[in-house]
Amino acid sequence: MTDQPDPRRWWALGALVTCMLVLGFDMTILNVALPTMASQLGADTGEQQWIADSYLVVFAATMLPAGLLGDRFGRRSMLITGLGIFLVGSLVGTVVSTPGWVIVARTVMGLGAALVMPLALSVVPSLFGPGERTKAIGAISAASALGMPLGPIIGGWLLDHFWWGSVFFVNVPLAAIGILCCALLIPETRDPAAPTVDIGSTLLATLGLGLLVFGIIEGPDHGWGAPLTLLALFTAVALITGLVLRERRRARPMLDIGLLGQRGFLWNSVAATLVTLVLSGLLFILPPYLQAVLGHDAFGTGVRLLPMMGGLLVAARASAPLIERFGPRVVVPAGLTTLAGAAFLGATTDAGDGYGHTALWLTVVGFGFGFAIVPAMDAALGALPRERAGSGSGLLMTLRQFGGAIGVALLGSLLASGYGDRLRTDGLPPDAADTADDSIVAAHLVADALGDPGLAESANSAYVHGMALVLLVCGATALLAAALTACFLPDSRPARPAADKAQGPGGPGGPGGPAGPGGAAGSGGPGDPAGPSGATPGGDAAAPGGAPGPAAPATPPSHVAGAPGDGRQ
Repeated sequence: MTDQPDPRRWWALGALVTCMLVLGFDMTILNVALPTMASQLGADTGEQQWIADSYLVVFAATMLPAGLLGDRFGRRSMLITGLGIFLVGSLVGTVVSTPGWVIVARTVMGLGAALVMPLALSVVPSLFGPGERTKAIGAISAASALGMPLGPIIGGWLLDHFWWGSVFFVNVPLAAIGILCCALLIPETRDPAAPTVDIGSTLLATLGLGLLVFGIIEGPDHGWGAPLTLLALFTAVALITGLVLRERRRARPMLDIGLLGQRGFLWNSVAATLVTLVLSGLLFILPPYLQAVLGHDAFGTGVRLLPMMGGLLVAARASAPLIERFGPRVVVPAGLTTLAGAAFLGATTDAGDGYGHTALWLTVVGFGFGFAIVPAMDAALGALPRERAGSGSGLLMTLRQFGGAIGVALLGSLLASGYGDRLRTDGLPPDAADTADDSIVAAHLVADALGDPGLAESANSAYVHGMALVLLVCGATALLAAALTACFLPDSRPARPAADKAQGPGGPGGPGGPAGPGGAAGSGGPGDPAGPSGATPGGDAAAPGGAPGPAAPATPPSHVAGAPGDGRQ
């Protein structure tokens, strides 16, 4: 007997899209709010950095235990819990009046987002079969990435009409709607055999990953050889090493390193992580360029990022037939190569160029991103054993978020170095020169105060030089990812629909059929102990490629959103 698809699945997808949209624009909305918050709250530079970075540190560090909690206690339940935590953090940010409490609010929001990101995606296969899964992933990827340019648009509009706390309050009704829709529309899935949460491993993961992100973020500011930076990095390495050694002794580890032994999961994760690194660099350098160099306001900056989203929407829609025809081994490297070409084109930007040149290469970026990330996420979804649904999704999410953190920290350091080398501050008072060297925004403020148009022109030229260096590194990284995926990705193209009938009830990857997106040929995909039906002892359904079982499958895709915005300009 074959279960009918849940008629509410598209409404449920709408709820998931709403969740990802909120998290997406929350990552960049602070970019336009920080100057206002600095003036109204009296936040110094360090406090502004942590208002932006506290979210990222907690988000990345708690990703792994979040997946395991979903496996253990139910993915829908923990998804609702994460949305509730995010809502509480947003309320706190709305009413506080000091920088310290704003940092606390952002930290709480990061904790909630760490639960929402992997678990929102891990419930997708419980709603959609292999034939609809790529469309669902494409919708979530488009919504999640669309949220990032929406952040400056929404933030700019809110700051023009309301107080600074409105950038937090806007999350409250959307999170509440998400909680209601998840409770009513999404079925519960869990792994009853999942291990209990290991407090020791959770602490090692949280502290180790948190200190690593701290060291990477603070390194450019304090110096890579500074005692604080070195202490954070060495301590992080020691803690993470201890975590790996501890987890290798466990039958069901939280950090499931064995998943990286699966070729499909490993190389699709590499592709997704490097794409995230590139995209994080692009999103970091673009807002200051559009605002300071080209002179657009916050709202106009968000609008001018939309060509990238247009390219992404087209690519997300067009990726499904291309994957079916050519497989991810062809489509993913092609998307990465397109992304590299766009970055190299952007590196030719001159300070005197208008927005038309930027709009061109931003559109190509969208195409490359969509054609690379959607098939990589779909293939990674199929490669995950369903009994490792939450933990595998958490591992994949953690890798991608750390790719984003590294991209922001290292590429931001490269940008600052290129900017500082080219900025001309000869003849300025020492204090004014130091302030202008902090950022292009600060340089323009100094130029306006001193009536020195030459300083503003020098700052623009210096920033475009630093931006070109970043784009060259982004292009080289995308080319490296393209070469690696072209060489090592398995050929896991899905079977044609006409062949499904000839293969019998198992479908692609079912009894006697070729390998489908879920993994090897045979009964139900990798790690499936239950034979052709794909039902596990815990009641989960078939892995992707197997025949539907009595319950919904629990193999998660990974998050497709871009990297968090740093907020520093």
